[in-house]
Amino acid sequence: MQLGTDFILHALASEDIDHLFMVPGGLVDPFLPALGRQTALAPIVAAQEGGAVYMADGYARASGKFGAALCIGGPGFTNTVTAVATAQTDGSPVLLLSGEVSTLIEGLGMFQDASPQTIDDVSIMKPIVRYSSSIDNPRNLPHLFRHALLQLRTRPSGPVHLSLPIDSQTDEISASYARIDPALVDSAPLSLAAATSALQHFLGPSCGKPPAKIAILAGAGVEHAHAARALKQFAELWQIPVATTLRAKGVFPEDHPLSLGVFGYAGTHHSRMALLDAPPDLLIVLASGLNERDTMHWSLQLKPNAAICVNLAPASIGMHSEGGGVVGDCGAFLTYLLDRSDELGPPMQATLAERSGWVSDIRSKPRLQDVENCASDAVPIHPARAISELRRVFPRDGILLVDSGAHRAFAGHYWEAYEPRTYISATNLGPMGWAIPAAIGVQCAQPQRRVAIITGDGCMHMNGIEVSTAARYKLPIVFVVINNAALGNVWLRAHKLGPVPDELTRLPDHDWAGFARALGCRGETVDEPAGLAGAFERALNGDGPCLIDVKADKTAATPVGDWASALAAYSYHE
Repeated sequence: MQLGTDFILHALASEDIDHLFMVPGGLVDPFLPALGRQTALAPIVAAQEGGAVYMADGYARASGKFGAALCIGGPGFTNTVTAVATAQTDGSPVLLLSGEVSTLIEGLGMFQDASPQTIDDVSIMKPIVRYSSSIDNPRNLPHLFRHALLQLRTRPSGPVHLSLPIDSQTDEISASYARIDPALVDSAPLSLAAATSALQHFLGPSCGKPPAKIAILAGAGVEHAHAARALKQFAELWQIPVATTLRAKGVFPEDHPLSLGVFGYAGTHHSRMALLDAPPDLLIVLASGLNERDTMHWSLQLKPNAAICVNLAPASIGMHSEGGGVVGDCGAFLTYLLDRSDELGPPMQATLAERSGWVSDIRSKPRLQDVENCASDAVPIHPARAISELRRVFPRDGILLVDSGAHRAFAGHYWEAYEPRTYISATNLGPMGWAIPAAIGVQCAQPQRRVAIITGDGCMHMNGIEVSTAARYKLPIVFVVINNAALGNVWLRAHKLGPVPDELTRLPDHDWAGFARALGCRGETVDEPAGLAGAFERALNGDGPCLIDVKADKTAATPVGDWASALAAYSYHE
């Protein structure tokens, strides 16, 4: 026999989770002594419940497992809604556990009662998770908890929520937890009929030439499927260039001769040339949601005779492709193609020279926009210079998180990523300040790697308090604040609309380094480009977290020229 809290903590440890992100409160008081009765999970106390979920989200993205967060119901729970929605839109598996009043007193007016008899936390969460339920009887805890984890770990990934009334936390549970068989959740489903049909695209028409200009657009599902190695192997085998979406940045090394860089928002000229300027004979889209930013504001047209779209979600194929696709795991599809190298060999070898020449011609042209800004000596500091200086001193296998704002465009364009899960950003919902707490989860998941974030002063207004959590646990995170005294992207638009919009989108020039020092971090202010390299090196070499306040130029135009052109040319009716 064991208490409900002990059952839950043992279950999480059985699934190889080693951190629990939380904010204590009355409705989860039983977890506090339970955490003291075990050693497998390290509790991390966040400053705010939304921050705890962002930490769990970061942990999930960096570890390839899932993240777990604990809070009280009611006000603590409602603080998590944006964070859970962010995990949902990016396919990040996060388990949210919220405490609730005992089932015996639901609806009687108990303080902070948010049970189904009152504001109903479960119903609030249902539209934005894969599964949300309350433990209506302590005896139901074992099977409902297992059901939640099965929902959590089945791809396509997404968050789940369980409401835990006090009695389900404190009653004795006779059942024991058995780890979920990986074969149930790590299977690689693939429509063999669709895959066989897709194979014909490589072979070419019976009386015509096989496709020579072949390109790959890799989406976030490549990371979810742990398929980066298979992608690299397939691309190298047949010399196929690879572009990635911004969410998938890093799944293919960006210094590889076959890398086209990011396609879409903040993308490279190389990816635009390969995918749009003179569309390839065959485009393979691997596990992208094909949203606005992944498709260069829907400029990418997927024709059934010139594209293979592979996705676990049929809707992601059907909404954007005029023909069919391959419903299934992109890793399984790449393995299917690699296993048929003998069949693919003749047409792929016959077109190899033409394809290599096409790639060489693209790579002979400029890859990046306004690359001279990376060496700018301007004061205030150009954001491209700050990002370039950080990349120069940062370890190759270090992990960068990027927040939401103008700095996202600069980082997406100028930062090079070389491995999966080393460039992490909430690219779909894009809440400001996400990266600050998410970096804490990332560092907990990858304690041997260096972790840094690029954020902005607007983001610091949102979630900057969580640097105190990094200080509390002595996590060696480098926080780089691109401080332009404005809501960067918003100001770039609004200041053109008149003096009032200009004023409303400016921010006070706070001393963020001083703020960080007050919370227990190291902190430095850099106001000239020559000081960047030394500040970043000191941040990496010192103990604990460090915040670098970079006084940046808010007038610096973001490197989204290709995107802006696609946006200007777009018409829904064409």
